[in-house]
Amino acid sequence: MPRVKNGVAHHARKKKIMEAAKGARGGRSKLYKAAKETAERAMRYAYRDRRKKKGEFRALWITRINAAARTQGMSYSRLMAGLRKAGVDINRKVLADLAVHDIDAFAKIAEMAKSADRQET
Repeated sequence: MPRVKNGVAHHARKKKIMEAAKGARGGRSKLYKAAKETAERAMRYAYRDRRKKKGEFRALWITRINAAARTQGMSYSRLMAGLRKAGVDINRKVLADLAVHDIDAFAKIAEMAKSADRQET
């Protein structure tokens, strides 16, 4: 019985790694060992940053909402507390979009939050 050497599978794996490291400089895209390390590191960063991206967007939304809330004469925390008390269930992504693109609608929402916040205190 002939010996099986796994050459086809190895070549396919190697091709996949070399393809992933294609944009790297110098030996990082030409030499297999360096390309493998580069591709693995890139995949680790990509995995980590897919999660990090969510937090970065949330921080951006909060910054935008805070800036718009301050133009309405209240802080971000007072706005969010007022919305919660008023029973307005709107997420930060939509609220930030309103703050940027439709300031009139945001002003109405801020007024609802302000009145709900005043009633509690």
